[in-house]
Amino acid sequence: MSASTYSGKVKFFNDIKGYGFVTDLVSLKDYFFHFSGIIDKVRKDDKVNFELQEGPRGLKAINIKLQN
Repeated sequence: MSASTYSGKVKFFNDIKGYGFVTDLVSLKDYFFHFSGIIDKVRKDDKVNFELQEGPRGLKAINIKLQN
């Protein structure tokens, strides 16, 4: 099964604590992400592409990359 890629915007990111939230631009749902799921350095309001993965507390964003 191939992973689907979503477009979103970083809503919040705390680089000291290593987590944040990204908002899916289509569904407007927010997804948690951990710094281990980041490919590019991100900041609040960056437009990104990401994948979703089931985690212990629901879906989380992974493979987060800046949009070109």
